[in-house]
Amino acid sequence: MFRTIVHLALLCALSLAGCSPRAAARQTERLDETPRVLMLSAFDQEMKNLLKETDVSARYTVNGRTVTVGRLAGVDVVLAESGVSMVNAAMTAQALLDRFPTRAIVFSGIAGGVNPELHIGDVIIPAQWGEYQESHFARQAGDGWDTGFASKEFANYGMIFPQPVEVVSTVQPGDRSESRFWFPVDESLLELARQAGQQAALERCALLNAGCLAQQPKVVTGGHGVSGPAFVDNAEYRLWAWQTFQADALDMETAAVAHVAYANGVPFIAFRSLSDLAGGGEGQNELPVFFALAARNAARVTTTFLSLYAAQAK
Repeated sequence: MFRTIVHLALLCALSLAGCSPRAAARQTERLDETPRVLMLSAFDQEMKNLLKETDVSARYTVNGRTVTVGRLAGVDVVLAESGVSMVNAAMTAQALLDRFPTRAIVFSGIAGGVNPELHIGDVIIPAQWGEYQESHFARQAGDGWDTGFASKEFANYGMIFPQPVEVVSTVQPGDRSESRFWFPVDESLLELARQAGQQAALERCALLNAGCLAQQPKVVTGGHGVSGPAFVDNAEYRLWAWQTFQADALDMETAAVAHVAYANGVPFIAFRSLSDLAGGGEGQNELPVFFALAARNAARVTTTFLSLYAAQAK
């Protein structure tokens, strides 16, 4: 009998499914109980514009990243750099959702311009975002491509056929998934963003005499944005992205965060200012000259949006 008891105890200790009540899921520790708006930017030059306007109350470290808690434009916020590219952005968004009660997620930063009617410095606020580099690389068949089971909803770029992604969400629990390409932003937040775009004053000149833009930047609300892990500086690929998705801009993080927000049932919106033309301009890529100006313009529209959000909440 004693050997049987010991044997069962060892099996229980070694089992991944286990006899322990902790076997189901590890609970993440909450760091704060105040419902907040989660503010994300990819890197420090984007985030610093928001941090300098924030009344800071606390700082934490989450998965190696500094997380700031405070008030910005009258709104209780939690701010963090997501890190560059899709996996970093998704990891950061989910880690903070697990640790802070979140009313909405807002992304602020720069992007590459795709729509030929838009210019550097413009701020775009798309109504939906797609992970456009999720793809099926097709088998070559003669002069064409054998896509097999893959979707052909969108035009291909050579062997590359864009695909929707599988989504499991809190809205459809129990491992039930859906196939989705576009992730919508919250309609009420988009309406506030439209108002913010009418009020925010955008900059036209870079600092340190780096030059001024030929036209006054503007805010464009609605339309499409796309995100993927590749930095784009190619005129041909840019044209394909415009013709295929009617995307106003592309970047490396936003759609990943929109995906996380959708899966968790949290309202989401993003403000992206064009730092370059993704290979569509003359000469060298414009990002080194205008990324700071673009980041400031994105932050200006974002903080104006937060002021409207705070007034609405009263």
